[in-house]
Amino acid sequence: MHPSTSTDKDVTFTVENIGGIDSAEVSLSPGVTVLAGRNATNRTSFLKAMMAALGSDWTAIKGDAKHGQVSLTLGGERHERRITRTEDGIVSSGTGLLADTTLANLFAFLLEDNEARQAVVRGDDLRDIIMRPVDTSELRRDIHDAEERKAAIDDELDDIASLKQRLPELEQRRAAKQSEIAEIREELAGVEARLDERDLTVDLTQSNTDVLEIRLDELRATREELRRVRADIGSEQESLSALREERGRLAAELAGLPDAPADRLDELESRLSARRERKRELSTYTSRLQTIIGFNEEFVDGEHDRIADALGRSPENVGDITDQLYPGSKTTCWTCGATVKPARFERTLESLREHRQETFGEIDELAAEIDELTDEKAHITETVDRRADLTDTIDEVDAEIADRQATLADLRERRDNLSSTVAELEAEVTELRSAEVDEVLDLHSEANELEFELESLESTLEEIAEEIAAAEAEIRRDEALVARRESVVEELIDLRTRIDTLETEATTAFNERMADLLDRLAYENVERIWLERLDGPADSVATVDAESVIEGSEFELHVVRSSEGGTVYEDTVAHLSESERAVTGLVFALAGYLVHDVADEVPFMLLDSLEAIDAERIAALVEYFAAEVPYLVVALLPEDAETLPDSYDRVRNIGQADSQSQ
Repeated sequence: MHPSTSTDKDVTFTVENIGGIDSAEVSLSPGVTVLAGRNATNRTSFLKAMMAALGSDWTAIKGDAKHGQVSLTLGGERHERRITRTEDGIVSSGTGLLADTTLANLFAFLLEDNEARQAVVRGDDLRDIIMRPVDTSELRRDIHDAEERKAAIDDELDDIASLKQRLPELEQRRAAKQSEIAEIREELAGVEARLDERDLTVDLTQSNTDVLEIRLDELRATREELRRVRADIGSEQESLSALREERGRLAAELAGLPDAPADRLDELESRLSARRERKRELSTYTSRLQTIIGFNEEFVDGEHDRIADALGRSPENVGDITDQLYPGSKTTCWTCGATVKPARFERTLESLREHRQETFGEIDELAAEIDELTDEKAHITETVDRRADLTDTIDEVDAEIADRQATLADLRERRDNLSSTVAELEAEVTELRSAEVDEVLDLHSEANELEFELESLESTLEEIAEEIAAAEAEIRRDEALVARRESVVEELIDLRTRIDTLETEATTAFNERMADLLDRLAYENVERIWLERLDGPADSVATVDAESVIEGSEFELHVVRSSEGGTVYEDTVAHLSESERAVTGLVFALAGYLVHDVADEVPFMLLDSLEAIDAERIAALVEYFAAEVPYLVVALLPEDAETLPDSYDRVRNIGQADSQSQ
């Protein structure tokens, strides 16, 4: 439910200079409130004032005022709006209960020109009405995003499957290298043991002995230093390998980013600016158009008697004897003073209403396009920022790789120098050696070769071990990826079935409630009025494309009648009586109210223009709707209101000094 709404407390509306109302304050309790009165008692004006307080712009300022004001107080919170007449039309300020009145305009504000009601009467596309509040652009993006995430997970699972197949080969290579290393270590241990057993105190000249011992010490120290340098080289190589792997990952992500040219951002900003300006122009235009329509509706309903009286007193409007005998047969145009038939006036008003709806449709399309362009701009900006971050990180990694390579080059140069020193010392010792010393030097040379081979094998083993560890780490992600994939598939199914579910719920809600009401209202020879879904997606939701999902079904309204002889046959909506069509339109709006959970956003429903329905059926209809709506406000003529239970609150003479409520 909307955070500021409550369905168990009284709500107070205050109105100033709206429609035909100078000033009024009306408190409503939960349940049914009946606005009882004849025409020109400000019932419709008050309903439109309620709509304005709830957030709608479909209202009009009193003809002799420049400003109007509405407010509602509910649950300790007050929402206030000010409506001002300007050269460009009606401008609203302040905050209503709703930020977006799309749902309420369609399914809660059920006045005569309500689009859901009129769609049934005119035979318009009913599915379009039910689906209009659904952001199909966002749904397309969500489906596309889920499909991309699923595809990415599938790619990762394919890579893991390949790693699982390659892992046994890597483990065999590791075992072979471990065996080779064990053999080399065993051989090296034997050489070192033989070196330890040799007694170098052979019978040499004292000078040769001293020099030889010095050179042998230097040789041992140099070889030990060479061993340390080789170990450092191995460490640096490991670090370089890790850095290169990280750089590869970053480069792959960078390469995978979509192109985000700066000129595209400029183009999007230009298109956004143009569409926002167009939307602003249309909004201003519709405000002015709404003012004209609202004033004319109220004028026809008799809520601007002062203007009508002034026009009636003009000499050119005295009229002929027929006009005087039948004053209700014509209406005086307030703009030119001419008298015209009400039907002609109504046709002009209906044309204006249709034009208003077309303009609202264009505004909705512009709003949807603005949302799409805004999302695309945000996505491109995010891509540009991510590209910059990745580029900076890659530069940092490249710098560290360069540093490591420089260090590695220094170590290799140091290794080469030490190797040269070892060779020089070995050559010098060769000149000083005896046969036994010669054997010792050969053992040192053999040990050096074995250590070099051992180092190479250990380096290779380390690379294989790292590859195995990386593969095992990826394989360990298998279960988590499978779970993620299942979650994404469930999300995708939910997205793909959202339209289907909503269509099913809407038709079910309409059909069930229509059947209930037909039983209660007992229309003669009407057996059934029901809504059928046609041409829904036939494929599985797992394979059907997003566009087919969003396109959805078609709705067809059926009427089934029975003849006096009991024969059942199908008829058309066009043959329904005015009362039957009115009830059908209201039930269709109620279905939309329920499936879209409109009560969670606005707990009000407003009913007007029920004169086509007889009083007893109005009472049954109100009782039925009251069970679904927290606050139901109904405008009725006095004779229709009399059939409703006394327990319903009643409000009379809105905005007049003797106004009263019960």
